[in-house]
Formats: sequence, C-alpha cells, structure tokens
Amino acid sequence: MSGESPSQTQFQTTDGIGIANLPNQLHKIVTKKGTNFSVMVVGESGTGKTTYINTLFTTELIEPLDDATRRKKQLDRTVDINIHKAELEEKVFNVKLNVIDTPGFGDYVDNNECWHPVIDFLENQYEQYLRQEQQPIRKDIVDMRVHACLYFIRPNGHTLKPIDVRAMKAIGARCNLIPVIAKADTLTPRDLKQFKKRVMDIISAQNIRIYTPPVETEDEPSAKRNREIIAAMPFAIIGSTQEVPTPDGRRVKGRTYQWGVAEVENEQHCDFKKLRSLLIRTHMLDLVTTTEEVHYDKYRTTQMKTRKFGEPKPKKSDNKKFKEEEEQLRKRFTEKVKQEENRFRQWEQKLIAERDRLNKDLEQDHNLVKQLESEIEQLQKGPGGAKFGK
Repeated sequence: MSGESPSQTQFQTTDGIGIANLPNQLHKIVTKKGTNFSVMVVGESGTGKTTYINTLFTTELIEPLDDATRRKKQLDRTVDINIHKAELEEKVFNVKLNVIDTPGFGDYVDNNECWHPVIDFLENQYEQYLRQEQQPIRKDIVDMRVHACLYFIRPNGHTLKPIDVRAMKAIGARCNLIPVIAKADTLTPRDLKQFKKRVMDIISAQNIRIYTPPVETEDEPSAKRNREIIAAMPFAIIGSTQEVPTPDGRRVKGRTYQWGVAEVENEQHCDFKKLRSLLIRTHMLDLVTTTEEVHYDKYRTTQMKTRKFGEPKPKKSDNKKFKEEEEQLRKRFTEKVKQEENRFRQWEQKLIAERDRLNKDLEQDHNLVKQLESEIEQLQKGPGGAKFGK
C-alpha cells in the first residue's frame, strides 16, 4: 500500500558471524596506512613557537634562529612560510608530520594585512587537494591541508591587539584555530586568569571561530575531559627543552627562577599537557575529520559553485607582497621617466639656445651681405652719382 515504509527485520545472533571484528580490521588498516597531520604555528617573533614545537615532539624539529638571522629577517619586511617535515613512529603507528612556521608575522610597524600569506597558504593547500581529487588517477595524493593552527598570543596582560583579532577571525574561518597564550610563566596566576577571560570575551564578542572539542554525553569520562579542555582555553603554555632540578630532587622540563621552577608538564603551572592531549592523544582524529568534513568541504562547495570542472582557480591580484613589488616597480618607472623628461628638457633648451645663436649669426651675416651689396652699389655709381658701365 502507498504510504507504508518498507519493514526492517532486526535479529541478534547468539554465536556471532564476525561483524564485531570490523573495528579490529579498521585498526589494522589505519595502523598500516598511518596518517598525515599538519600543524601551523602563527604569532609574533619571540613568543616561543619554535620552543613549544620542539618541546611538544621532544626533538629539535625546528632549528632556533640566532639574533643576527632574526634581525636580518625583520629587515626583509615579508612573512615567510616554512614547512618542516618529519615522520614519527610510536607502537608501529606512523605519522607524517608537517609543521608550518610563519617567521616575520606581526614583526613590523605596519602589520596591516600581514596575515594574507597565511590565508593564501591555507587556501592553496585546499586548492591543490581539490585539483588532485579531480584527476583520473588519485593514488598517492599529497595532502598538506592544515589540521590545526596554533595562534600564539603575546602575554601582555591586557587584551588582544587589533592585529590578533583580524588575523584570528580570518584564520578561524578556514581551519581549526586554537588560541595559545605564550610564556605563561611571565604572568602571575591572578593576572593569567584575568587575561584568559578577556581573551575569551573578545573571541566571543568578535565571533571568532575556534576549535571546540565535541562533548558527548554518552561517554561521561570523555565528556568531563573535554569540558576541562574547553574551560582551559586559551591554553597558557610554557615551553622548554631543558631539564632542570626541582627542590624536591626531581628533574623536569621547565625554567628555573629565584622563586622556584616553572614546570612544563605540571598542570598547576600551565596547560601544556591539556594542549598536547588535544593535539595528539585524544583529538587528532577529530581535527583531521573536521578539516575534511567542515573546512575543506566548505571551500570545495564554494569553488564548485563558481568554477567549471577542472578549471583553475583565478589568481588573486590583491596579494600584499605583489602589491608592494608592483608599487616599487611603478615608483622606479616613474622616477626613470622623470629623469628622461629632465634630460629631454635640457636637450631641448640646448637646441633652442643653439637655434637662437645660429639665427643671430645668420641675421648678422645677412646684414653684412646687405651692407656689402650697398657699398658695391655705391662704388658702381661712382662720383656724382653716375653709374659706370662695363
């Protein structure tokens, strides 16, 4: 009869036929295949991005810059995108790690639109993946899509700067944005708590999209852990790759002060363990899935609505770096034209002066000719005005 839905028969086997073994099969497939994981770090120089990454992965993944190189970089007035690749293995599971650093971000007096190279990189990775998906053979696809962007906030104790608000809003709309307060040991616990609240208030007021772990009520332990992670945002961290002794005889990663030791992995001192858990131990899969199903799908849908299949993405003409180069070339061209115009005017003045001189000489010669002709005529007339014949 019309209107009736097809019936479904449900029954439960007693001995089992093997479908419960599917998670084990998936585990073997995932373990054999491994995964790609890309993390981007964005923030001003001196906020501890390099130290944090090296502390997180317990290796010198990014070589710290010396002072001379840092000063030279600041003179370039450009934001670079540096990619550091590594392969991590733990219990037979491989992770192809990509860490994207952004030296030069926010280091200048005029930081207007300094986040554009970051946005261009995020969208270019989506574009490259989209183009690879449209190929007939899609084996060995290179996936450099950014799964998490750690935005390092300078611990000024007041609030977010306008550049932070604008950059975070643009980045959060394109990938999983995770706000981080750098060098938390430079603030007192009271000031740090107030600073966290101010940052979150601005994030909420400005509608900045940040990554929030899902809270599943069915799994109460996981839900409790995720609520604690959410409450800790923005994460206040301390980075240190050196082991220092504590007053009670332990050796820990941290920093030594006159008042004691700031421990990296002590949750009473900072949120390093919570952020590490979010990135690696508990939510790496969710970060990858969110990138695939939310951010990349949003980009793909937008592009498919405005482009034909296989058509390349239109090039942007508003890239700040290209604008600066174009402006410099325009200035150089204008200066060159002015120099040539000045030279032309000088030549023109010389030609006019030479023409006037030649005209004056010609006039003098003409007057001399007339005078000579008059004298000849007088001579030909002779005395008394009689004209001599031949």
